[in-house]
Amino acid sequence: MKILITGGAGYVGGTVAELLLEKGHEPVIYDNLCHGHRSLVPSRAPFVEGDIADRARLGEVFDTHGFDGVMHFAALIEAGESMRRPELYFRSNTASTLALLETMLDKGVKKLVFSSTAAVYGEPESTPITEDAPLRPTNPYGESKLLVEQMLTWLNRIHGFRYASLRYFNVAGAIEGRGEAHEPESHLIPLVLDVAQGRRKSIKIFGTDYPTADGTCIRDYIHVWDLARAHLLAFQALSERDRLIYNIGNGQGFSIREVIESARRVTGHPIPVEEVERRPGDPAVLIASSEKIGREMGWKPEFDTLDKIIATAWQWHQERYQRT
Repeated sequence: MKILITGGAGYVGGTVAELLLEKGHEPVIYDNLCHGHRSLVPSRAPFVEGDIADRARLGEVFDTHGFDGVMHFAALIEAGESMRRPELYFRSNTASTLALLETMLDKGVKKLVFSSTAAVYGEPESTPITEDAPLRPTNPYGESKLLVEQMLTWLNRIHGFRYASLRYFNVAGAIEGRGEAHEPESHLIPLVLDVAQGRRKSIKIFGTDYPTADGTCIRDYIHVWDLARAHLLAFQALSERDRLIYNIGNGQGFSIREVIESARRVTGHPIPVEEVERRPGDPAVLIASSEKIGREMGWKPEFDTLDKIIATAWQWHQERYQRT
């Protein structure tokens, strides 16, 4: 299969491209490099620099390659930033995705796997969260993704557009030669590992008064390779199904303090903590139920403990700075 990967110069998109190549498929990477890195594009995959809002550029790429479908990762992902600049998220994540969808319809390509998020649920009424839970985002990032899901529902109904929306939680871990490296970095596990390496003095805990056992937020962590496998399964299933919505997670919740303790075990380093005020828009608990994709697709995480996930990230993190 020939598949366009938008945002394929990023952490998740680039890992999915590696999996597709390993399985004998032909990914083409499309990325504007505003947050992606050219070095994260697999060497065997063609790369096109461009923005998904640029319909003319996209049209040329579709005409050149003749895709079987699209995996769409290109988006801004910082919930905190979205609370300061919501307009940026609605343009980059929602309006720009509409340009991609219009191009796909124009070119007769009607198969999409969409990188959604658990942030579409907001504060859940119960955990673990199932796919039929109410959708009430607490930040513009989650809202921007939910608006795309709503567009996809209508395109499916009116145009027969086939799509899978994968709502995933905190992605972490690494594969050989590829790991998490955002600039600036805002995700917990790489920040904690920076502290273990002495690159930062301490790790900040944003809020210690949440209604959880230790007062810190609880999140579900999924290894990036397990997530990549779910994308391929979902894409293949669209040959027979026209609409799929799945949560992708481990089904286990870990507090911020538990993540830090795991990192201490894995790295063998003390990791000093700085407790600060809550950030606006952060739900207290987000834990996925991935029973549906397990039942329907046979998917289950191979990296099923936090220590396993962090160990792969730690190995890559050390190699990363040895190379620089």
